[in-house]
Amino acid sequence: MWGGNEDSLDLAGQRVLVVGLARSGTAAARFLVGRGARVVATDRKTAEELDREALNVPAEVVLELGGHVRDSFTGADLVVVSPGVPWETPELAAARAAGVPVVAEVELAYRALQGRVVAVTGTKGKSTTTAAIGAMLKEHGYDTRVGGNIGQAASSLVEGATPESVFVLEVSSFQLEGIQRFRPDVAVFLNLSADHLDRHPSLDAYAAAKARVFENQQAGDWAVINEDDPHVRRLAREGRARPITFGGSPRAEGAFFAGGMAQLALEGRREVLFKKDTVRVPGEHLAQDLLAAGTAARLVGASLDSIARAVASFRGAEHTLEEVAVVGGVAYYNDSKATNIAAAQKSLESFERPVLAIMGGRHKGGDFASLREAAARHAKRVLAIGEAQLALEQALGSAVPVQRCATLEIAVAQAARHATAGDVVLLAPACSSFDMFRDYAHRGRAFKEAVAGLKDTDNHKDTKGTKDTKKKKGDPT
Repeated sequence: MWGGNEDSLDLAGQRVLVVGLARSGTAAARFLVGRGARVVATDRKTAEELDREALNVPAEVVLELGGHVRDSFTGADLVVVSPGVPWETPELAAARAAGVPVVAEVELAYRALQGRVVAVTGTKGKSTTTAAIGAMLKEHGYDTRVGGNIGQAASSLVEGATPESVFVLEVSSFQLEGIQRFRPDVAVFLNLSADHLDRHPSLDAYAAAKARVFENQQAGDWAVINEDDPHVRRLAREGRARPITFGGSPRAEGAFFAGGMAQLALEGRREVLFKKDTVRVPGEHLAQDLLAAGTAARLVGASLDSIARAVASFRGAEHTLEEVAVVGGVAYYNDSKATNIAAAQKSLESFERPVLAIMGGRHKGGDFASLREAAARHAKRVLAIGEAQLALEQALGSAVPVQRCATLEIAVAQAARHATAGDVVLLAPACSSFDMFRDYAHRGRAFKEAVAGLKDTDNHKDTKGTKDTKKKKGDPT
């Protein structure tokens, strides 16, 4: 039956519907078949529209593709939902009305895992922080399993775990919508700004979904929260876990930078987590993410030496300000994970060198005009792609040249054409990827492939497929 831990998680013979055949859905299907469930997997896309990996499920799984069958929802014993599926999908509402438990894939995994859980959420910085915590705990020698909203789905990590294992999971608002008992021993809430407003009805609804990371915590658990974000501090107060803050200025308790050191003051002790000048990733915001990561890792039990060694060797998470190559003296950075406006702004502000920024995709809400100041100060040109091309041009075109490009490959080629040695070409979309790509990772890989192709060309000087918006005379550079 649908129980609270592995001993009571008896799924044998249960009728389980998996909704959404992306990475989490296929992992859930494999997990469920391995525990004897009778699994049906459904997706609105047809077999032709789904990628090969989505169809790589056990033969025992019955596929319902090209649309949903309502009776499969209302007749199931359990419905497991992938993050990309809107929580208010009519068939999900019908299942809940029929009394069928409807949960996120991360909740399914939580019911089966053994060990401790560190959960990381926030609007930006989740992947870097999650990867860094994982690196610190692995350096210490823990059996560390990193995944969730990055890398492997949570349900693919549980096999072989023991009570000594540590799961470090990036959790999105979409995943947190579908939890019931998910209870992290350490919850990290990095920051909050407008995002996913194409999915959530309001910023308050988005914040409430994020805050569920604290919902089931108890007094013996920890909440690592951003000292500089009043929204996060307010949301954390509604939970029962013990709070510890990061950022801000030195204080009696919390983590902060002082004297060039990342320090943690806790229970009357002040410890040095790492030296700031050993941080290898660009941008002050990523240094703050490492501060949060070091705090969480220390609370789990990682040694100070392990944390410091991990920071010194940490190169960042893939698709998060990832240095791809230097071609002709121009550095190319992949920040495909910058899927919202606030993250794109931080990305632009990470460089003092002139930036040619590739931006665009499917708009998730928020005002692109809030990027004007950062674009004017840091960007020499914006290459706009995807559905948001026109909106970006209208918002930024008077502050910086905006060039519309039909594809990402053309944008990379045009950035190379206009760049000079010492410049940075930066993919910082400020948008989701779903108008042109399967997900942010697919977009990031496409960017890296396009950059790799530059080495064999004359900087792709063809201008076909572009439209350039010139700055007005006297506009700031």
